Amino acid sequence: MSGDAGDGMIDLHCHMLPGIDDGAPDLDVSLAMARIAVDDGIRVTACTPHIYPGLYENDREGIVAAVARLQAVLRDEGIDLTLVVGADTHLAPDLGASIRAGRIPTINHSRYLLLEPPHHVAPPRFEDSVFQLLTMGIVPVITHPERLSWIEDHYEIFVRLAHAGAWMQVTAGALTGRFGKRPRYWGERLLDERLVHILASDSHHVASRPPRLAEGREAAAVRVGEAESWHMVRTRPQGILDDLAPERLPPLPERPVSATRRTLWHRWFGAA
Repeated sequence: MSGDAGDGMIDLHCHMLPGIDDGAPDLDVSLAMARIAVDDGIRVTACTPHIYPGLYENDREGIVAAVARLQAVLRDEGIDLTLVVGADTHLAPDLGASIRAGRIPTINHSRYLLLEPPHHVAPPRFEDSVFQLLTMGIVPVITHPERLSWIEDHYEIFVRLAHAGAWMQVTAGALTGRFGKRPRYWGERLLDERLVHILASDSHHVASRPPRLAEGREAAAVRVGEAESWHMVRTRPQGILDDLAPERLPPLPERPVSATRRTLWHRWFGAA
């Protein structure tokens, strides 16, 4: 399945599969999420349940089957949304071996892998783990760095990884304040410093975490321009679905880092 979005947007991070992780609890919610996505202009969604050893023991075979079942229901319901396979993958000692063995799915079976760092603790040897994936020919797409509680003290890690070939994915809702001031600040800073490759919804439900990309794209366009904002929700995601090498896709635009950003950080949160 190529997952050609045409003129629509592509959401590469969505927890829509029913009852498989902490996303949609049942089919009714999955269908509601799919309808919201279509109304928002999304035409392709990657279903990306967590693979988290000891908590969510999902694997490629089970995810492929679940995506096929949900796609069949969407077709019966007349919901024009194409689903592709993926996983929100957590770090594990055997991650590389599990990818080679086919137990962990990449996005649409491409070279691109969603990689979710721990939310509250900077993992030891995180950079080394990402570099190991790069040497395997895998392009790690690091999910929602702007929402990690440890980004403030480890921001340069993400700068180095982006320059080394890893991709950064910012949550669309973070740019509109859905997750609060801090994620918005860091999402905007990543945008301003031209380190964001794609936007995604990271949707889990229909209320606080809906599958919406349009609002985030519009917010991004204010900071990076219309053309680059569309690259984040269409051009680069389509390239991932087509398994194009990163060098065949639009590079991140260059822009000098503003010397005032640190001052703005303190001004933004000084009264918080």
